[in-house]
Amino acid sequence: MTVHVVSHTHWDREWYRPMESFRARLAELVARVCDQLDTGELRRFHLDGQTVTALDALAVRPDLAERVRAHAAAGRLCVGPWHVLADNQLVSGENLIRNLLTARRVAGELGLTLADVGYCPDAFGHPADLPRVLRGFGLDTALVWRGAPPRRSRFRWRSPDGSEVLTVNQGYYEPEVLWEAASAADRLATFRDKQAGRDADGPYLLLNGGDHLAPRPLPAGLADGAAVESTLAEYFAAVRDTVPADAVVTGELRYPGDWLTFVLAGTLSTRLYLKQANAATETLLESWAEPLTVRAGRTTSTGLLRHAWDLLLANAPHDSICGCSVDEVHRENEVRFARAQQVGEHLVERALLDLGLDTRPAGDPVTGTAAVVVVNPHAAPVTGPVTVDVHTAPGHTLTGLHDATGDPVPYDLLETEPTPLFCADLDILPDTRDTVRHRIAFVADAPAGGRTGYTASVAPGEPAAVPAAAAGRSVTRDGWTLTVADDASFTLVDAATGRTLPGLGRLVDVGDAGDTYTYDPPRTDEAVVPVLREARVHETDVASRIVVHADLDIPAGLTADRTARSTERVVLPLTVTATLWAGVPELDWRLEFDNAADDHRLQAHFPTDATATTWVADTHFSLLERPLKAPLGPLPDQRGYEADAGVAPVRSLATLPGLAVLVPGLPEVQGIAGERPSLAVTVLRAVGWLSRPDLRARTAGAGPQLPTPEAQCRRRITAAVGVRLDADECSATAAAARRRAPLRAWQLRPGAPAPASTSGLRVDGAQVSAYKPAEDGEGAVLRLSNPTSAEVMATVSGVDGDLVECDLAERPTGAGPVGHRLPLGPFATRSFRVTR
Repeated sequence: MTVHVVSHTHWDREWYRPMESFRARLAELVARVCDQLDTGELRRFHLDGQTVTALDALAVRPDLAERVRAHAAAGRLCVGPWHVLADNQLVSGENLIRNLLTARRVAGELGLTLADVGYCPDAFGHPADLPRVLRGFGLDTALVWRGAPPRRSRFRWRSPDGSEVLTVNQGYYEPEVLWEAASAADRLATFRDKQAGRDADGPYLLLNGGDHLAPRPLPAGLADGAAVESTLAEYFAAVRDTVPADAVVTGELRYPGDWLTFVLAGTLSTRLYLKQANAATETLLESWAEPLTVRAGRTTSTGLLRHAWDLLLANAPHDSICGCSVDEVHRENEVRFARAQQVGEHLVERALLDLGLDTRPAGDPVTGTAAVVVVNPHAAPVTGPVTVDVHTAPGHTLTGLHDATGDPVPYDLLETEPTPLFCADLDILPDTRDTVRHRIAFVADAPAGGRTGYTASVAPGEPAAVPAAAAGRSVTRDGWTLTVADDASFTLVDAATGRTLPGLGRLVDVGDAGDTYTYDPPRTDEAVVPVLREARVHETDVASRIVVHADLDIPAGLTADRTARSTERVVLPLTVTATLWAGVPELDWRLEFDNAADDHRLQAHFPTDATATTWVADTHFSLLERPLKAPLGPLPDQRGYEADAGVAPVRSLATLPGLAVLVPGLPEVQGIAGERPSLAVTVLRAVGWLSRPDLRARTAGAGPQLPTPEAQCRRRITAAVGVRLDADECSATAAAARRRAPLRAWQLRPGAPAPASTSGLRVDGAQVSAYKPAEDGEGAVLRLSNPTSAEVMATVSGVDGDLVECDLAERPTGAGPVGHRLPLGPFATRSFRVTR
């Protein structure tokens, strides 16, 4: 019945104050903790499982460095294993891996010893693949809380691939138990009795600390047998043999919470612009900057890549990426995303330059021909749409596009306008040239991991007019007929199968009396759908497109008592564009509008025509099956509980029988039961409070009651969804990968010829999760993923070197090369060092 007392602080790097304000307090805390460890007032202290706390404190108090190192080396000060405590559902699997790799690098730079416990108790739920990630770094334990089965204090948590960690479910916030010496004994007895209700045998874990709190001296007489000062490692050692082999929990941890143990599912859609920026930045680094850096052999880019990841990781903590901080914090988040993207684009440009592709717009604008290159980031051939700007000299126009064999390629002219073009670089004098910009779109064929060249013909003349669309509500392409309805949704008819799917992209707007943590329907709600105002069609050899203009007439906000939507209304003009690209079996659905209303949620519904009880979504490395539910579970009738929100995190793919939706950057999806089961994709959730205590769906506050007017998202809202009529695991996951990272095209520097078609890395039978420079600078790391439930055989070609198996920490686990035909079991990942 012993209580292991682990003194700690939970340090949100930014939340109800911006980062620098919290950092000033953090430096004070670290200094105080060092004093307490020096005097023996504290025996051990846990610095919240993230190396960024030490990094931030020592950046402004370098005089503490030696003391921090000494206490860490002696085991008195625990840091890590993470660099930041991320919301591990809203970031990619590679983001989590970079997080742990960065912690090891930072610990080495600071001279710190990392803790060997998988510490992540305050994330708002936990993904199914987290045990796999932890085991890949040699960590066989996990400390969790939110989302864990409430009545299980200890269990074995298993990922879909079979990876397993010993897991303890314990709330991290218990400062009041030992806060006052006079009441400590009684409160400790109460704590022990409460824990006995979950686990009759003990021992128990008391995480003695809380948010941004410095430790107090522990009460005298604590070590009387009832409690001992301890560490997480010592506690896990004490309970390791007490957990039966059959006490297994599988998959994601998103169980309805116990009292005051909230999953806070509304954070999946709060400030969606942050989620979209995060997904775009992850894709830029994972799919473009890293693989191109490897292919170009740019060993000097390692520092810039690390810098870009440092910026991105700084936005990964739950109060940051979840959008549940004060507005100042999220303004800084947007700047970090922009900075990481600037670095990523520079790395892409330099890698392309080393590969002989100069995309810098220097020199005399073209008057004859312009070279265009299309680059494929995937390890498989891709046919897909691409958009590129071709700049010509003034008085010249684009007259045609040809592939490498000289055959004409159809293209759509989307925009033309006079555009001054500036260029400057280390080897280019600053210069501005007048040009005419021609934005074109076409369907390109690109080899695996490679590039293909096109030539644009240019001739004297005025730019051609952008073709006007015609009035109409229906288009047909490759056996699909698409028709827009009066509510701006679409009906898709597939001639080959006879299937008819009405209601695709049906937009439904409801009120939201919640906060940044929780969607909360007003007592008196009103659901509103758009009304079609105009539809125009555009059909060419490249694409068939319907551009819809519709009006969404909704309440402007809530009533003063927040129980109903207001009588004042505002009309939101919507533009919905539905495109069928030639040769691409996918509906491209896109929404744009300016949000001018408060306190509402807008979802796009995509129903199927088949019966179903479950839906499937991709997580970090696996496809995960979930039950279809009602839009919102029963509202709690006791204080301190929350309703099941029905929504779940999705990386980029959700499927029902006969239907797949591709949703990168839109991580909140609901699988809704009914006669026609549907997938509801949240495209906007607008709220104005950090936390409120008066919700119906969550009957207690979740943070400070502070206004957050910028969480109302009064800005341009964009959302894009791909729709496929094939939910096969292999084809759907491949399509989701292409949707996350579509083909890109650049005009090459004037005077350059169109490049020859070349291929690079090719992988058949599996997905490439990472192709990156190795952390130690020796070669590259290739990670393969099989997100499906069937065993596959992967074949690898186009790599310059041998493959030696390694773990996620990039440590070799095999004695020698493994060949290039590699079996992957269901939901498996395998990592390899590519050595020359």
